[in-house]
Amino acid sequence: MAAIGKIRSWGPVLVSVIALALFAFIAEEAFRSCESTRNNQRQQVGEVLGEKINVQDFQKLVDEYTEVIKMQQGTEQLNEDQMNQVKDMVWNSFIQSKIIEGEAKKLGLTVTDNELQNILKEGTNPMLLQTPFVNQQTGRFDVNALQRFIADYKKNTNPQAAKQYDALYRYWTFIEKTLRQQLLSQKYQALLGNCLLSNPVEAKLAFAGENEESQIQLAAFPYSSIEDGKIEVSESELKAKFDEMKARFDQPVESRDVKYVDIQVDASPADRAALQKDFADYSRMLAEEADPSNVVRRATSLVSYLGIPVLKDAFPRDIANRLDSISVGSVYGPVENKSDNTLNLIKLVAKQQLPDSVQYRQIQVGGKDVADANKRADSIFNALKAGADFEALAKKYGQTGEKVWMHTSQYQNAPSLDADTKGYINSLNTMAVNELKNISLTQGNLIVQVLDKKNFVNKYTAAVVKKTIDFSKDTYSKAYNKFSSFVSANRTLDDVVKNAQKNGYQVRDLKDVTTAQHNLAGIHGTRDALKWVFEAEENEISPMYECGENNHLMVCALEKIHPIGVRSLKDEQINEIVKAEVIKDKKAEQLIAKAKGVNSIDAAKAKGANVSEVNQVTFGAPVFVPATGASEPALSGAVAATDKGKFSAQPVKGNAGVYMFQVVEKTQRPNKFDAKATEARLRQKAMQYASGFTNELYMKAKVVDNRYLFF
Repeated sequence: MAAIGKIRSWGPVLVSVIALALFAFIAEEAFRSCESTRNNQRQQVGEVLGEKINVQDFQKLVDEYTEVIKMQQGTEQLNEDQMNQVKDMVWNSFIQSKIIEGEAKKLGLTVTDNELQNILKEGTNPMLLQTPFVNQQTGRFDVNALQRFIADYKKNTNPQAAKQYDALYRYWTFIEKTLRQQLLSQKYQALLGNCLLSNPVEAKLAFAGENEESQIQLAAFPYSSIEDGKIEVSESELKAKFDEMKARFDQPVESRDVKYVDIQVDASPADRAALQKDFADYSRMLAEEADPSNVVRRATSLVSYLGIPVLKDAFPRDIANRLDSISVGSVYGPVENKSDNTLNLIKLVAKQQLPDSVQYRQIQVGGKDVADANKRADSIFNALKAGADFEALAKKYGQTGEKVWMHTSQYQNAPSLDADTKGYINSLNTMAVNELKNISLTQGNLIVQVLDKKNFVNKYTAAVVKKTIDFSKDTYSKAYNKFSSFVSANRTLDDVVKNAQKNGYQVRDLKDVTTAQHNLAGIHGTRDALKWVFEAEENEISPMYECGENNHLMVCALEKIHPIGVRSLKDEQINEIVKAEVIKDKKAEQLIAKAKGVNSIDAAKAKGANVSEVNQVTFGAPVFVPATGASEPALSGAVAATDKGKFSAQPVKGNAGVYMFQVVEKTQRPNKFDAKATEARLRQKAMQYASGFTNELYMKAKVVDNRYLFF
């Protein structure tokens, strides 16, 4: 009983302990749930129509499209700018496809297999014409070639060909998927376009508006004739104009204004002097040494030396442009090329007229050792010289001996060539047609025969020392320490702006930065700075960033955050836009009042108007007015509504001035009215208008773009 009583006395304590334990358990689960949510958010590259876009799924799409671009361009690698373009294209295509798919689903629109097959059989779709399945004779897509490839792909058992087959199959699946998306989008836009109907009456009016030309005498009263400073603008006028224009200032995504200081580290005078000293040594060695390969290699030149004749286009453009002005055996330079920031030396070793293309055939000869290979090669060579059949001998040694072409482009961009390859290429270039040659190589022999030569051109053997005019570690360290001290000492926006110029720096502005950008100020390697911009608060100063090609230092200050929605009149940019419109309206009022009572061109001229003749004015296109440098759609409409010989009934308020005019002549272009053709053209124009509706769909899709966090 005593024990029970003791337990009871501890009752409140036990209740508290149990409560704390339960709370801890619940808190732990809540923490895990929050952490899980944050992890999920960290993996979301964006959102459309409420659907989260996982970064891994998006990366797969980027990889898929990257391979397509590589295949189409015949390249192995894309640079940073090209990759950014790929990411933008994939993102835009994905978002548009999701929006169209959502709308199509509501309407029951689909793309059937039969419709896709019809496109393939027709074979004229531009996307299909970029594939390898084009019939070279007809210039059309060959669906039978595609079907043969797919059949071969499914039954292929050759591991060596598997990689190539897989790449081409993935390429085709991408094309097919994109075609389906394209067809669905076209269906949807056609549906919208057909809601905007055309008819014979509209066609007739459109034809008349496009083909009736007017010649006018134009009196222009430019807004620029009144100084802005003489126009007073009140707050109420600004507010009224802002309310009128408010829809223009509605932004669908958040943007931010940034001030930044960026410095580019360049080579110092001492760095340049050291490089010039090195180049003096390179120049002397190139002049003295018969084989310049060691000099080029020692200099770590950006242009390798192959030691064989190549075309001009094998060299950088600045080097190629100088080759014909250099005499053989001489050294030119050093000369600076500012476009790629390099110092250059050129030694023209040889300039020869050689074929761009050589047709040849060959027999490879091996043996137990080099001596045995030479003995066999001599036997084959002598047999051929005595009249033996080349292909028959080649087959005897397990080869075809078939004719092949060698083009200069196949070898001139190689990073390096060994001695055997150089000798082989030089032999083919210099041998006479039908000449036989026994070429000794390190691992055996080649019996070659040149059969044809085409397109004799100038080829150049040139040794080039091209080196970037780069800064030294000491120069970078000095720039880094100075800029780091500036950033540390100025931790407010006002201080950065106030003290930048004193320290030799310039503060620049970036307005309306969005998450859709890949970098800041067009400088590579600024993704970390961009991420900071969208995590910072107003007036916050960033840390110092090393960016660019390891040659830029940057600090950012977040000046203003513009949230989603209508921009405020307090916003400096918006205020300036609205103020400019109010000033334009008030100038128009003054000029219209000035033109009151004017009923002729002479009267307008007497009141200070600029008078000129304007021809070929039609209702279908805005008038360009040289006197004001502006296009004026309102003037086109007013002229079309005024009869020949008449003066404008009232002044026309335009974009850059107030106008009055006299219609001198009206003529009809000698075009024949075709109602059906005009209606078809109007329907096509309606289709273009319909495609603009997708922007409205985009606005309603609540697209979130977080790519800057990952790419």
